[in-house]
Amino acid sequence: MSLSSLPATVATQLASLEGTPLLFSGQFLQYAVVFFVIAIVAAVLGARGIAGVTMEIAKWLVIIFLVLAVVSIVL
Repeated sequence: MSLSSLPATVATQLASLEGTPLLFSGQFLQYAVVFFVIAIVAAVLGARGIAGVTMEIAKWLVIIFLVLAVVSIVL
């Protein structure tokens, strides 16, 4: 199947994905940083429960990021 037979939007999206592993895009690390910042702000404001939960989420997102990075490097 050639790119010319696909609709223009799909062909553009496929062309932009070329060279990027489909399994791993790096968004987990971006979300981990966001949750880490939320945890820091919550801790400063005294919301220890929210800070703990968001820090746990950030920790798991970093772990998922590392696992997917290793898998995408190996494949």
